[in-house]
Amino acid sequence: MKNVKLYDTTLRDGSQAEGISYSVMDKIRITEELDKMGMHFIEGGWPGSNPKDREFFLKMGRSRLKNSKLAAFSMTRRPSISASQDANLKALLKSNAQVITIVGKTWDFHVSAVLKTTQDENLAMIEDTVCFLTKKGFLVFYDAEHFFDAYKANKAYALKTLNAALNGGAKTICLCDTNGGSLTGEISRVITEIRNNFGLSGIDIGIHCHNDAGVAVANSLAAVEAGASMVQGTINGYGERCGNADLIPIIANLKIKLGINCLSDENLKQLTHISHFVSEISNMRVKNEQPFVGDSAFAHKGGMHINAIMKNPLTYEHIDPLLVGNHRRILVSELGGKTGILLRAKDLSYDLSKDDPQTKKILKLVQALEHKGFQFEAAEASFQILMQKALKKYNKFFELEGFKVVIEKHSNNKVTSEAVIKLKVKGVKEHTAAEGDGPVNALDNALRKALKDFYPTLAKMHLSDFKVRVLDEKAGTAAKVRVLIQSQDEKDIWNTIGVHENIIEASWQALVDSVEYKLLKDKNSEASKDKHYEKY
Repeated sequence: MKNVKLYDTTLRDGSQAEGISYSVMDKIRITEELDKMGMHFIEGGWPGSNPKDREFFLKMGRSRLKNSKLAAFSMTRRPSISASQDANLKALLKSNAQVITIVGKTWDFHVSAVLKTTQDENLAMIEDTVCFLTKKGFLVFYDAEHFFDAYKANKAYALKTLNAALNGGAKTICLCDTNGGSLTGEISRVITEIRNNFGLSGIDIGIHCHNDAGVAVANSLAAVEAGASMVQGTINGYGERCGNADLIPIIANLKIKLGINCLSDENLKQLTHISHFVSEISNMRVKNEQPFVGDSAFAHKGGMHINAIMKNPLTYEHIDPLLVGNHRRILVSELGGKTGILLRAKDLSYDLSKDDPQTKKILKLVQALEHKGFQFEAAEASFQILMQKALKKYNKFFELEGFKVVIEKHSNNKVTSEAVIKLKVKGVKEHTAAEGDGPVNALDNALRKALKDFYPTLAKMHLSDFKVRVLDEKAGTAAKVRVLIQSQDEKDIWNTIGVHENIIEASWQALVDSVEYKLLKDKNSEASKDKHYEKY
C-alpha cells in the first residue's frame, strides 16, 4: 500500500495539555528522540508567539536533524495588512524550519465571530500567507481548522478556503477536527466526497484529530483508509482538553494492521521507548494500559490465559510485542525483558548476550528497582551507573558518611535551606555546609563544595531541570516520589533518577548519580586521550 507521512506536534499541540510545560532543553531532547525514530515531520512550536519557541528554533539550526524535517507553526496574516508586514510571519523567516504549517479559518462562523472580518478577506489572508512563504522557499502545509464542522455548516465556503491554500502553493491540505466531535463515519464520508467530487483526488490530504469524542485514533485511521496521506498527532495523545490523536497506536496500526509503510521495522521497535521517554520528560504518568506500549499491554495473569499463552502466544496476543519494542509479562512468574536490557547495554557499548549470566543479573536488578518505582527510560545516566555497578566495573568517587538538611521559615516569611554533609574522598574526610534556594539546591551546593578540590571539573556542570512525580496518589503524603534531575556541562546533557518515600532522599539519589556520571564521563574522556597519545 501507499506511504503515509507522520507529523508530530507534541511540542506545540501536546504542550497545551494541562500539567505539561516543556523547557527548551526538554523540547530539544524530545526532538532528537523523534528524529532517531524516523518521524517525518516534527513541529517544534510557534516562533512568533513566545521567546521559548524562538530560542528552540535558534538552537536547533538547520542541520541538526538526520531523518526528520523541522516544522514551524503559525496562523494566516492578520486582516487588512500584507503578509510581509505580519510579525508572526516575519518570525518564521528566522526560524531555521524547513517546513511551515499555517492554520487558517475554514468555518464561516469563526470568520465572523473570531476574526471579525469578511469571508473574502479570509480567503485572501489564506492565499496571501501561503504564497508569501512558498516564494521564500518554504515547504508549506495548510491546516484547515474546524474543517469537518465547517463542511457541515457551509460546504461551498469550506472548499473555497482549501482552494485558496492550494492557489497559494500549499503542498498538503490537512483537515482538522479541531473540536474533536466528529465520528468515524463522518470523517470517511467527507474525505471520500472531497476527493471524488471536488477536484482534490490528486492533492495530498492530511488529518488532524482531537479526542473529545474518544475516537481520535479511529478517525485518523479511517481518514488514511479514505485517502489521507499524512497523519498529525502527538506522542501519547497529549493535548488540550481530551488530547490529540495518539501517534503511538496510529503508527502501530498503520504499519502492522494496514501494511502501510510509515516507519521501518527497526524504527517501529522504538515505539515503547519513545512513549515512555516522552512521558518522563513531560512529567506525566506512564499509562500501564496504553495499547501496544503500556506495561500491561501484553501482561497475563493466572488461569487459562497463561496456560494458552505458554503454548502459543497468538491465543491471547494480537501481535508479537517485540515488534513495537515491548515484551510479554507473565505476572505470576515475571518472564521476559532481556531484549530491553541487551538493547540498552549495546547503546552503552557493553557486549552482552541473552545467555550471559550477567544479563540475567542485570535484568533481575532492573525488575526489582522498577518494582520500587524506578523508570530508566529517561534516566540514561543512572542506568549506565547501574550497569557498571552490576558488572563490578564501577569505582566510587566518594563515600557518604551522612548529611543533614535544615529548612527554616522566619518571621518575615523568608525561607532558608542549609545542608551539612560529611564525605570521605580519596581517604580524606570532608565536612562542609552550604545554603541554597531550596533543600535540593543546598545539598547540591554542599556536595560540590566538598568535592571541588578533588574534582575541579564539577565547576563546569549545573542542574538544568528538576521534576518530581508522586507514584501512588492514594498514599497521600506517605507516597513514594520519583525525582528526575537533568544536568549539563559545556558538552553534554544527562538525566538521573531517584525514588523514595522521602523526597530529600529521592533527590539525593538522583543528585549523586548526576555528579558521579559527570566524573565518570570525564574519567573516560581522559582515558581515551591517553590511549590516543600512546599511539604516537
